[in-house]
Amino acid sequence: MSTGQAVQGAAVVVTGAGGGIGAALARRFAAEGARVVVNDLDADKARKTAEEIGAIAVPGDASTVVGPARDALGGTIDIYCANAGLGSGGSEAAPEDVWAAAWDVNVMAHVRAARELLPDWLERGAGRFVSTVSAAGLLTMIGAAPYSVTKHGALAFAEWLSLTYRHRGIQVHAICPQGVRTDMLDATGSAGDLVLKPTAIEPDEVAEALFAAIADERFLVLPHPEVADYYTARAATPDRWLTSMNHLQQKWETSAE
Repeated sequence: MSTGQAVQGAAVVVTGAGGGIGAALARRFAAEGARVVVNDLDADKARKTAEEIGAIAVPGDASTVVGPARDALGGTIDIYCANAGLGSGGSEAAPEDVWAAAWDVNVMAHVRAARELLPDWLERGAGRFVSTVSAAGLLTMIGAAPYSVTKHGALAFAEWLSLTYRHRGIQVHAICPQGVRTDMLDATGSAGDLVLKPTAIEPDEVAEALFAAIADERFLVLPHPEVADYYTARAATPDRWLTSMNHLQQKWETSAE
């Protein structure tokens, strides 16, 4: 299936689309002829993005958006982009509420959306679930245990959906960029300055990578192609990879001092 066939006229929901990657995805889907719902916890941002691209704003919690978004789109959702996320930093010592919020937004919001979407998709034999994960879900991120762990969870859930339902017409894509020039990148502080900012890309480049993956019906979306090499090294020589990451950790600690 070509990208045009998959997207033209499709009913699309993008969560966390008030800015950053989500807004870029919403813009690209709208430009390709999709009918788009823009969701964001910040109602003003959701409405602003929607107005810019001729979409429908359905603000609110990403965990509860499927029903209202489906109604706004006339009863059907064809493509769901689980993009809303929390870039929670900290170590194992991060407070319980930080861990809980990261788990709720980065993983359970995806699970809740799938619960509501899949009955209709499986009946129709078609549906597309797009998970904005992060390279941290394939690798890790220094200084951000809650983020890294829950993004691994988001990737695991996307993989599970794909292997379980692909023979029944469900397509799944996991977007795994490194640094992207967004407010979330700015919030990563000195760790992000060291690891992510030097190779950071624009949100529109992430959208472009997704559309290439849709055209290829490819699960893994790597806007930074070098992540494939890092992922291979992690799997093939885990101790060597962990040692190299530890060196990066030490460099970060030294720079902080």
